[in-house]
Amino acid sequence: MNFNIPFMRFRIMASILSLSLLVISVASLGLRGLNFGLDFSGGTLIEVSYEEAADLSKVRDLMTNNGFDDFQVVNFGSNSDVLIKVADKDGNSQLGDIIFNFLQEADSKTELKRIEFVGPQIGSELRDQGGLGMLVALGMILLYVAFRFQYKFALGAVAALAHDVLIILGLFSIFAWDFDLTVLAALLAVIGYSLNDTIVVSDRIRENFRGERGFEPEEIVNRSLNQTLSRTLITSFTTLLVLFALFFFGGEMIRGFSQALIIGVLVGTYSSIYVVANMLLALSITQEDMAIPEPEGVEFDDMP
Repeated sequence: MNFNIPFMRFRIMASILSLSLLVISVASLGLRGLNFGLDFSGGTLIEVSYEEAADLSKVRDLMTNNGFDDFQVVNFGSNSDVLIKVADKDGNSQLGDIIFNFLQEADSKTELKRIEFVGPQIGSELRDQGGLGMLVALGMILLYVAFRFQYKFALGAVAALAHDVLIILGLFSIFAWDFDLTVLAALLAVIGYSLNDTIVVSDRIRENFRGERGFEPEEIVNRSLNQTLSRTLITSFTTLLVLFALFFFGGEMIRGFSQALIIGVLVGTYSSIYVVANMLLALSITQEDMAIPEPEGVEFDDMP
């Protein structure tokens, strides 16, 4: 399928949109922060089972009446299984037993399936190590793309990845969605997905800069984006089909994971088209940048 879309004609509008989203995201992260889930904030998780369909509103009332205010009650798997998450910064490891006791008093047939406890110290360590891991991943990507292509491509790739991650974090901050280990895993997956798309686009731009003469850089970039567009759209569409199935039918436990990935695929597809190409043009990429260096001594090869 051949496209002839003048992507770079709208690059100023795209830059304004990206900068606006980044400013809003950073402002929200600075003012509101993230709504850390149990994995990072510390607390207790209790899974119980009822003989019949559980009345979640009744369970929530029991939690409130017993002095709990920071908790989450959802179905887990079937409508008779209930998952309760309770934030607890004091690190009370007996909290799960206390909650199960008053649940069983209300319904003696309540069955305990599991209790998990995460201390606040462990939660903060997971948060710090997860953030460090993300920064290390971005740094390694910068080195790889600089070695594989050229430093201007490396700057464009890292700018696109940082753009994607910040916007996802911003949306989680604005809407106060739970940020837990599954969302962090989704962010790392988004980095890999977006990088793959960026590498494909960058490779085609490099090939066209080396193979086509007499064209302006903007025209070569446009041609490259159109040549890779069908592949980008097909990959994004098929990935989104799976992610929407996970979002709607995968249950509450992976809702945040699939939600972050859906946003990441949409934003990553946009950034591989506009952020990377915009950075290359802003850095004044030329055909000389793409020239293959001649090995030393080549001028003597033709001497008799």
